[in-house]
Amino acid sequence: MSKYNILILGASYGSLLASKILFGGHSIKLVCLPAEADLINSEGFRVRIPVRGRSEPVELDSRRLPGRVSAVGTAEIDPREFDLIGLAMQEPQYGSPGVRELLKAIATSRVPCMSIMNMPPLPYMRGISGVNSEQLKPAYTAPAVWDDFDPATMTLCSPDPQAIRPPDEKVNVLQVTLPTNFKVARFDVEKGNEILRQLEQEIDDARLDTPEGGIELPVKLRFYDSKFVPLAKWAMLMAGNYRCITEGGMRSARDAVHSDLEASRSIYEFVLDVCVSIGAAREELVSFEKYAAAADGLSRPASAARALNNGAPNIERADKLVQLVARQKGMSHPILDEVVALVDRRLEANRKSKSAAA
Repeated sequence: MSKYNILILGASYGSLLASKILFGGHSIKLVCLPAEADLINSEGFRVRIPVRGRSEPVELDSRRLPGRVSAVGTAEIDPREFDLIGLAMQEPQYGSPGVRELLKAIATSRVPCMSIMNMPPLPYMRGISGVNSEQLKPAYTAPAVWDDFDPATMTLCSPDPQAIRPPDEKVNVLQVTLPTNFKVARFDVEKGNEILRQLEQEIDDARLDTPEGGIELPVKLRFYDSKFVPLAKWAMLMAGNYRCITEGGMRSARDAVHSDLEASRSIYEFVLDVCVSIGAAREELVSFEKYAAAADGLSRPASAARALNNGAPNIERADKLVQLVARQKGMSHPILDEVVALVDRRLEANRKSKSAAA
């Protein structure tokens, strides 16, 4: 088995996938803020994962795993030194100073790049025939940062596992709240696919040593030939995550879905139809029943709602992206249109408030 050098932009959510990859003995470099980098370099990171049959989550300590991890800032990276690059930041962050320049270097390096965002990067959408990616640019905070990527070297990994940073812990601690699987689509370059297949197998085989013996851990990496499997997340985002956002604040994902189950089903099924209209097979997607059952355990508001509530001037606009894709196919849904309009209003209010305070 080969040992790979892997770069991941984003040490918060990125540490979850990193913790699983480290079982294979690979070297991982995390790109993050200076304070985070210093902490990870001195203390590693911790990921707590609930395991069925155990009363308490198990803790993965990066210092005790077979691979090696280090952390750096954006200016200290040559992407050409890596075999695989993961993008695990929120979409608006890729236009920020430092990150923008690093992303350009990643694009020109042609190293296989795996996005771990709810928002598929524009190069990924360019690789889907029948979709006009130019018309999708209004959904992106800084669409120009994606111009130099070759779609063949970009894939999408659906960030289905849910995780938070516990507010009373250091920033190198991550708590998994929904231990589902990462779903990654194939690259159009075989080198990237070889890496993904190896990582999938290693994560499957990994066992954590405990006093009771080796235990299998949830949160796997699942590799798919279809480019549409990761887009199954779209329906979940529209039925749950973005409907956590309300006019005056936010609500839990459970309430967003289960307070009006028929409305949730309606928007969910509509988004599945949008995915089918651009080439997905229905069986590649996740049924509403399965999603609704999982959403029953989501007791916190989604990250988009929390960011809006905290005054963010930009958030990931997967809602607008789905709306724009649907319009290209002559499709619309009133709930989706209401969500997009509400997010527009909330963002505009945040921007005005920030401008007034400046």
